[in-house]
Amino acid sequence: MGLRVKEDGGIYCGPIEIQPTKVARACGVDRRVVNSTIQQINSNQELRKILLNIQPAGPIFHNVAKNLGFGVVEVIANPKAVGIIARVTTIISEEGISIRQILANDPELFPNPKLIIITNKEVPGKLIPAFLRIKGVKKISVY
Repeated sequence: MGLRVKEDGGIYCGPIEIQPTKVARACGVDRRVVNSTIQQINSNQELRKILLNIQPAGPIFHNVAKNLGFGVVEVIANPKAVGIIARVTTIISEEGISIRQILANDPELFPNPKLIIITNKEVPGKLIPAFLRIKGVKKISVY
């Protein structure tokens, strides 16, 4: 998400300050929980180093890819498998398709992590068998 906490106690997404009450409402907690969390972050040197410098990812095209004429490949794979991104992107590039964006969920933060690849045009369905032959790939969606 890219929310960071500054030393002044503010919560920011990029340069935009977000009020603790808004964060509390979005999380379904009392604002005092958010304020207490900010204080804990600022008093913990390790957390502070991380949460002072985290940045938003920028625009993510996944939900609007079709509207923009882009293609999407979603991969569900064993998160411990090595080389999934390399193999999937090789198959796409060998088809002469350019990749615009790659997003991979962190398997420690997401129970069902996905690899999402946004391409400059639709990926043909004929590539699905090649994707499924990649060791560790469980499911492929192309749209």
